[in-house]
Amino acid sequence: MKNVQKTLSRLWSGYSFIVIFAVIFIFYWFASSGLTWGGTTNILRHSAVIGLIALGEGLVIITGEIDLSVGSMMAFVAGFSVVVFNATQSTVLTLLFALICGGLCGLLNGVLVGVAKMPSFIVTLATMLIYRSLAQYFCQQMDTALTGGGNSLFKMSREIGGYDLLYGFGNGKLLTVPNVGWVLLVFTVGCVYLATSTKFGKKLYAIGSNEKAARLAGIHVPLNRTVVFALCGVMVGLGSFLWICMNGSADPATSGSSYEMYAIAAVVLGGISMSGGKGRTVGILFGAMSYTIIDKIIVALKMDSLINDTIKGVILIVAILVQTAGPEIKAKVQGLRKAKA
Repeated sequence: MKNVQKTLSRLWSGYSFIVIFAVIFIFYWFASSGLTWGGTTNILRHSAVIGLIALGEGLVIITGEIDLSVGSMMAFVAGFSVVVFNATQSTVLTLLFALICGGLCGLLNGVLVGVAKMPSFIVTLATMLIYRSLAQYFCQQMDTALTGGGNSLFKMSREIGGYDLLYGFGNGKLLTVPNVGWVLLVFTVGCVYLATSTKFGKKLYAIGSNEKAARLAGIHVPLNRTVVFALCGVMVGLGSFLWICMNGSADPATSGSSYEMYAIAAVVLGGISMSGGKGRTVGILFGAMSYTIIDKIIVALKMDSLINDTIKGVILIVAILVQTAGPEIKAKVQGLRKAKA
């Protein structure tokens, strides 16, 4: 009996995100009076962008840091990716630009945090303001031929041949599963492999668990921190590219709004510890999908959309409370059992 309890306890501590996702999904099933296969796979579609951003955010959080700029960074990168598309009429160059631009934005954060040793909260709070402000400013100042005809929205020109290709990819399906969902799944596998089966991934966990011990073990903490922020930027860049593929435009004022909170929430729901060094990256996928389903439940129940973020905020608080209070409660229960024995 004790062995069974230990096994269940280990499964819960390591894979609680699956149970949470299953409960939320079942609730959605009943709230929507049943689901079609298309409705189920659309969860992946609507989770794709935030899921990719959350994967990058998760790697940063594993090191014990945080990136609050990812939402504004997405608006910045997506907007200028539209400009590159309108200027070059090239899908490949647009994708490369999104990845490189996102990587450079993340690298700026990484250098300030890893090399200059500034607090990540303050640095990314500042760049959050900078990236969105620049996106809005240049959207109004640039030639309308580059922004797509407006001064408040970056819009891909439909007259360009590549538009149908990009938009078709962003809204198309492969084997009945949305293309963007496949991208999310592939990169989730890649991030899981990176975090669990490479020296770099093990270094990230070591830094998050005990930075001093990591330094003594010969790990170059500033370099790895810089790299992980740059990698987060690349994931944001990929998410930005998928965003413009799905929507054909990017609003510098609203695109990616509150995505930093949603990404952090997906990471927390996925079981990654906010203190760093603990958690499974595969949980981030389930965390992102869980958050997407919560949106769908609110719509299915015909609740006021203005209460949406309140519900999400409460869920985030509860998730963090479970993370912090759970181990303490478990330790007290074990202590009582030993005392009785």
